[in-house]
Amino acid sequence: MTNEPPPRRTISVRTRLLSVTGVVAVASLLIWHSQLADLLDLNPAADKQPVVGGSGPGGTAPPAVELSVKATPQPVKMPPPSKKPTKPTPKPTKSAQVSYDESSDEGLTPRLRSRLKKATAAAKADGVAISITSGRRSVAKQQKLLREAIERYGSYKAATRWVLPPEYSAHVKGMAVDIGPQAAMVWLNQNGWRYGICRRYDNEPWHFEALTTPGRRCPARESHAVAKAD
Repeated sequence: MTNEPPPRRTISVRTRLLSVTGVVAVASLLIWHSQLADLLDLNPAADKQPVVGGSGPGGTAPPAVELSVKATPQPVKMPPPSKKPTKPTPKPTKSAQVSYDESSDEGLTPRLRSRLKKATAAAKADGVAISITSGRRSVAKQQKLLREAIERYGSYKAATRWVLPPEYSAHVKGMAVDIGPQAAMVWLNQNGWRYGICRRYDNEPWHFEALTTPGRRCPARESHAVAKAD
């Protein structure tokens, strides 16, 4: 008889060693697989977990976050209003009362103004100063003068020898001028024809109009003004 162990015992020890080694290998494989899944983010269960940015005090759940916030409507600032369009100024009608500076040639017709300026310059060279005492008049001013003349002379007919109604007055049309002083009246009466300016009435030595062509003699004077209608 020998002291060698029976064969079954040898096989049993080897089998146990192999089993332990297998278990260790399987455990190592599982651990490696878990680490690899975490590294590659292959854990399907993790996708189902909500993402939490932090936790409340003492491990409590984080406060709920309102996902939609209603924005308060802001008033829309409108640009400042532009300047209001100005209404076009209506053209003055014929009945509009216009006043003029009677002591100047303002409102006189271009023809009379031009001729009077030349005559005034020539008179000044002769030492005579021509001044305008009454140039163009407004309708209202002429009407006022007529009323005063009627009171002074006692009748419309007598008054119109000196002051014509607005519709007939050459002053209202800018076609007549009264001048002064006396020396200017005399000078212009003698020399005005050279510049196309003439004295019109015998009773008004101060009243002149552009009645002729410059260089031609003036027409015969009228004794006084005459209104066309009473």
